Amino acid sequence: MSVCVCVCVCVCVCVYHIFIIHSSDVGHLDLFPHLGCCEQCSNKHPCASVSCILTYIPSATRTSGKMDKPLISRRLMDSDGSLAETPSGTPKEQAVSSPEIIFVAVFREHYSSLCALSDQLAGKILVDVSNPTENEHLPHRESNDEFLASLFPACTVVEAFNVISAWTRQAGPRDGNQQVPICSDQPEAKLSVSEMVHAMGFKPVDMGPLASTREVEAMPLRLLPGWKVPTLLALGLFVCFYGYNFIRDVLHPYVQENKNKFYKLPVSVVNTTLPCVAYMLLSLVYLPGVLAAALQLQRGTKYRRFPDWLDHWLQHRKQIGLLSFFCAVLHALYSFCLPLRRSHRYDLVNLAIKQMPPPACAPAPACPSLSTPGFANKGYLWDEEEVWRMEIYLSLGVLALGTLSLLAVTSLPSIANSLNWREFSFVQSTLGFVALVLSTLHTLTYGWTRAFEESRYKFYLPPTFTLTLLVPCVVILAKGLFLLPCFSRRLAKIRRGWEKDGAVRFTVSTEHVLPEKTSHV
Repeated sequence: MSVCVCVCVCVCVCVYHIFIIHSSDVGHLDLFPHLGCCEQCSNKHPCASVSCILTYIPSATRTSGKMDKPLISRRLMDSDGSLAETPSGTPKEQAVSSPEIIFVAVFREHYSSLCALSDQLAGKILVDVSNPTENEHLPHRESNDEFLASLFPACTVVEAFNVISAWTRQAGPRDGNQQVPICSDQPEAKLSVSEMVHAMGFKPVDMGPLASTREVEAMPLRLLPGWKVPTLLALGLFVCFYGYNFIRDVLHPYVQENKNKFYKLPVSVVNTTLPCVAYMLLSLVYLPGVLAAALQLQRGTKYRRFPDWLDHWLQHRKQIGLLSFFCAVLHALYSFCLPLRRSHRYDLVNLAIKQMPPPACAPAPACPSLSTPGFANKGYLWDEEEVWRMEIYLSLGVLALGTLSLLAVTSLPSIANSLNWREFSFVQSTLGFVALVLSTLHTLTYGWTRAFEESRYKFYLPPTFTLTLLVPCVVILAKGLFLLPCFSRRLAKIRRGWEKDGAVRFTVSTEHVLPEKTSHV
């Protein structure tokens, strides 16, 4: 993508256009200026026949850490793959002979066009910023950088900047991803590029030798790899609960009472399903922690690896929690839309008609009227228990959603990096458990006594909220059980290094005079 964006700009500015940028402050230097004009371009774009080479001339000393007037020049290539001469007539050999570090932004199929400059490129550091497409990445056994290194054995090839988007290059490291993976077989070249990356405000990340570039090149090709399993989990739960609610709320009235309730499918059934999914996902965030604590208690050590399924589950807790928050927000929005439905208005009108007195009749002692106390009482609806239930139900729902919002905000990297470990643990663990408890109370007040009413079991199926309570209640009970001193103390000792089958010996510094030089934990 980096190469493609660069190529698109080359076409926009003209095939034989060249510009040079001078800057006295490297902090304000855009290494690839204006590269964000066409991020959607693929290398099958008509502009793919044009490529460019970026050269960078550092004149800084390692002692000062600053660079004096760095120079960036862009040389374009013709559609036949040959390097074009500049309008000023500067020979291409002279253009690549001066800089120490040369940025190569050329497609893989055009690498061979640079072989004519192999003598001038000897001893140079070639920084490859290219990325293959998904179709090109699979057939090739070697990465672009390994192929480039095989063509220029006298050069040192370094891979960098290929996973940084054009928007990040243009906006600067403050508004985007600051990490720049760097791969090379030469530590000196890797250090030079790392110093330049650091001077530009980015954070260099050493990814190892050039053999690791194949894995780095696959990074831009991945589409949300950490979200695949949580998304499938959320979709699976949604389909299951949606089908269950469809059977109870739509199919049962149609079969048993011959009532058409299919209009509930777009809004009502969806709104009944979303809180179930959000509640279940939230409980699945804290269930693996309970299972991990139980395994540590059973094993009596923390030095044994968790099973792979549990380890992956623990790593996906953040994504599962954010999906839970997303479903909870959708549930709140759908709930606000319920009074706007036409069916809801018809229900209100029908309810009002039922409360109206019968039509006027001839005066007779047996004919009721509005002045009759008995009939007047029938026209006034007020259920004290139901009023309190709804008030508590809504209040708990708002509190639960507010707590989930705080958890979602603190999961952002920019916010999480500003918190120390104790603050982050308090928000994600303690407040997260509070959110789970509030959601459980919210669900219980919604159900109230409906779980004990026979009419609520349609097709002998229990109400939906009773199914969602199973996993969260297990998590809450297990958390409460681990708070008991007999379990909490043992778990704290295990997490501090204690093992059931033997004591771990720690040596004490000779500066501290103690009766014993070792202690058993």
